[in-house]
Amino acid sequence: MKFKRILGIDIGGSGIKGSPVDIKSGELVEARHRIPTPVPATPESVAVVIKNLVDHFNWNGPVGCGFPAVVQNGIVKTAANIDKSWIGCNAQELFTKTTGLPTLVINDADSAGMAEVKFGAGKKFKGTILLVTVGTGIGSVVFIKGRLLPNTEFGHIYLNSGQDAELFASDAVRKNEGLGWDEWAKRFDEYLLEVERLLWPELIIIGGGVSKKIQKFSEYLTVKAKVVPAKLQNEAGLIGAALAAKVNKDYLMQGYRQ
Repeated sequence: MKFKRILGIDIGGSGIKGSPVDIKSGELVEARHRIPTPVPATPESVAVVIKNLVDHFNWNGPVGCGFPAVVQNGIVKTAANIDKSWIGCNAQELFTKTTGLPTLVINDADSAGMAEVKFGAGKKFKGTILLVTVGTGIGSVVFIKGRLLPNTEFGHIYLNSGQDAELFASDAVRKNEGLGWDEWAKRFDEYLLEVERLLWPELIIIGGGVSKKIQKFSEYLTVKAKVVPAKLQNEAGLIGAALAAKVNKDYLMQGYRQ
């Protein structure tokens, strides 16, 4: 069985978004639908939202889901910005059971990176790519010659200031502390320099909300790598989640045989 379209879902801190994706072109087949993330965002309450998205699109096919945590074989391992009750939960199994459809769950930054490398700012680039998503926290994605290194957590490295990078240079910190773009950019540059020292990427893609305003801070960045904004913006996560499901088609086929 070949899948031409897969429902992509992106779970965020404030909203859960979805749309069927044409996995050949990377285009959304229908208008993106967003449902507010429940509070508290427990496994059970989020699973209900996933089912509501499936019902909204009257969907009866495979599902790919980007999730804001380290995810290994469908199991949530961390909870930096989500409810602690997720740790140890098999999100993949939960969503598959709730929707009645084979559902693949991966890290949300990884899914966004997959979309950018396939269809966006990293398309056809063969060197080492670092994608940094900047929002409530800092997410990181690393591709080496087109191959994903999953579940990297470079948003949580400690800088020379002794602070967790995410608590020092995220966009939420910029807003909460009322930092000007120049002040914040110096912090963000300190972060990028440290990651560059560790990984030596040849291309750095900036994703998240700040990517739309890169002209306000790019002049303050001093890294050696080329720095570009992400192209797919808010759609990258759900497009990449659908792509991840396509890549893991053996799992999806197993889901249909059950």
